[in-house]
Amino acid sequence: MKALRPISIAAAMLLLATGASAQLSLTPSPPNPFPKPLEPEKPKPRPKPAAAPADKDKAKKPSADKAGAAKSGATAEGAETTTDVDDPNVDLVYGAYQRGFYKTAFEIALQRARDFNDPKAMTMLGELYANALGIKRDYDKAVEWYRRAADLGDREAMFALAMARMAGRGGGPANREEAAKWLASSAKLGEPRAAYNLALLYLDGQTFPQDIKRSAELLRVAADAGNPEAQYALATFYKEGTGVEKNVEQSVRLLQAAAVAGNVPAEVEYAIALYNGTGTVKNEPAAVALLRKAARANNPIAQNRLAHVLLSGQGAPRDPVEAIKWHLVAKTAGKGDLMLDEAQAQLSAEDRAKAQEAAKKWVGGK
Repeated sequence: MKALRPISIAAAMLLLATGASAQLSLTPSPPNPFPKPLEPEKPKPRPKPAAAPADKDKAKKPSADKAGAAKSGATAEGAETTTDVDDPNVDLVYGAYQRGFYKTAFEIALQRARDFNDPKAMTMLGELYANALGIKRDYDKAVEWYRRAADLGDREAMFALAMARMAGRGGGPANREEAAKWLASSAKLGEPRAAYNLALLYLDGQTFPQDIKRSAELLRVAADAGNPEAQYALATFYKEGTGVEKNVEQSVRLLQAAAVAGNVPAEVEYAIALYNGTGTVKNEPAAVALLRKAARANNPIAQNRLAHVLLSGQGAPRDPVEAIKWHLVAKTAGKGDLMLDEAQAQLSAEDRAKAQEAAKKWVGGK
């Protein structure tokens, strides 16, 4: 029985190169466990609740006094609360943000920032300005608010400020040194995204002298906090013994955690480990299910692996047409495979046409 080839990393740590490649063989190419720095996470706004039929007329009527409505618990957009906005300990700003009431979030955040010097409100103002939510986009003002909140010790503001300075958004041209300072401060306060991005800087050796062990330590901080990108990256370290003692079982546990959290590259790696029984109990059905999930998420490595499984019939019913479909889809993303090309040529003309049409529909629908 053929084993699915895992993805590994080279000792030289070509981690900031372009995309990973992988085939069914014993000597894989080095992938990139760090696709890009993490941007600040944004809560997904909830859809605005529709007014009940009996309240339609009431919902259409604008408030005669917005300030008074806010004081009594009703926002300008119609959201209601029984809490006084003068209470700085109650996060009405975040609640309004989550529901998509950005203007209300802006107004309350501005009041809290001015009246209570609230760093969380300042961070929210930076977020709203940076993403043009309820207010015109203004990176300079966003960075100004992020900086004020960061100076007051808000770790999320420190991270957002670091990413803005890294990208050169607001406050002048990009400044990696300033960004690194804020990342370090944010990471010290326990912000996992900051720890992950700081690990990148220690890894690439441009802003700091390269320090693989320090990078691994920071990845562990972020991974322990549940950051899936860090879990996936640290898994590659454990698999190769880079910056940490080699431990295949620990690598697979981290891959599993990252896969459960939805990290697609980790899903592929964990599927391969399950298929081969490497560092975990062998489970081909679970492996194939994960490969299908990652393939449908348009991961070309998963598409290539799934094609081999379906062609061989090892772990799933043999389906040459479906196998070549996924091969062709992966090929459009640059993941060629001579073995699968040969298998395609051996199909009947009718089956080749079916596979080509299925691949065309998949690619065209993405």
